[in-house]
Amino acid sequence: MSGFVESEEQRALREAVAAMAANYGQDYYLEKARAGEHTTELWNEAGKLGFIGVNLPEEYGGGGAGMYELSLVMEEMAANGCALLMMVVSPAINGTIISKFGTEEQKKRWIPGIADGSITMAFAITEPDAGSNSHRITTTARKDGSDWILKGQKTFISGIDQAQAVLVVGRAFKEGAHKFESLRPALFVVPTDTPGLSWTKIEMELISPESQFQVFLDDVRLPADALVGSEDAAIAQLFAGLNPERIMGAASAVGMGRFAITKAVDYVKTRQVWKVPIGSHQGLSHPLAQNHIEIELAKLMMQKAATLYDMGDDMGAAEAANMAKYAAGEASVRAVDQAVQSLGGNGLTKEYGIAAAVTASKLARIAPVSREMILNFVAQTSLGLPRSY
Repeated sequence: MSGFVESEEQRALREAVAAMAANYGQDYYLEKARAGEHTTELWNEAGKLGFIGVNLPEEYGGGGAGMYELSLVMEEMAANGCALLMMVVSPAINGTIISKFGTEEQKKRWIPGIADGSITMAFAITEPDAGSNSHRITTTARKDGSDWILKGQKTFISGIDQAQAVLVVGRAFKEGAHKFESLRPALFVVPTDTPGLSWTKIEMELISPESQFQVFLDDVRLPADALVGSEDAAIAQLFAGLNPERIMGAASAVGMGRFAITKAVDYVKTRQVWKVPIGSHQGLSHPLAQNHIEIELAKLMMQKAATLYDMGDDMGAAEAANMAKYAAGEASVRAVDQAVQSLGGNGLTKEYGIAAAVTASKLARIAPVSREMILNFVAQTSLGLPRSY
């Protein structure tokens, strides 16, 4: 990307993803979700075409591009009504972390499958009593000879039922440690068929082919090579994956906002009540124009965040990624709400497909980090204000 102009390759990628996603669309996505099925065909085709692993290193089967290109893929999928949540988790978080900190053996074992979609890897950080405060994580990893023993519980873990492995965040227990809080977070790859690992589904009022789960780790024994990176790396390794997660969350929200605006515009152009299309009335045209402006502004910040991340500017990327996630979440919620309002009663019907986006759009304000925590980050980091907690 040069300035605000995407390269020829990026434009070609955007067009290719949009064309593929349009072949599936929202009808396919919602049909799968309502049937309790996964979007396997879409996932497999996206993997085969190189879209899922576009950000991962070429030497391990990836596309050799960056977060800009992966966020572009996510945006176009969402704009066509079929965003894949596991793209946020598998290639963006886990693929990035293993690429940066994994051993050669770990990279060879996991990245090619993550890149082509044949391996899906879930990510487990959130806990029932920790929430946004990752410093309160109580999942522990203790050494037993050369093995590790994991014990703990996670919640709101996406798609572990369709994953071959899960990257678990625990605290590496050290002999002589006096305070539990002093134990540093460490990352472990846990194959989903490992004894002691189990999960139960959380029933959600959210129409999505990817489900949420409570995950239980009951003395899960892992070999030494399950540890990714250093057990002393603390928070640095974690945020190598969490900034891409925020960028991808923003991309999904931007795409959803575009989807909602397109639906509304198509409707108000043709719907007539007083002998003219209702889109000619400023009561509808102005709010939709405002939605479009807000989505485009959020997209610019998302692109800035991805560009900074790909340049290796971690601090700049962190600030921009949080701002992009905030802006995209707010703009997407407003765009979906206005789309429903623009369609009137039809906005709440199954036929037009906007009502299904109402709950999904709220997710962008809550996950992977709430707007309140983003405001805390900006207040403290960008403005230098004292911490409130």
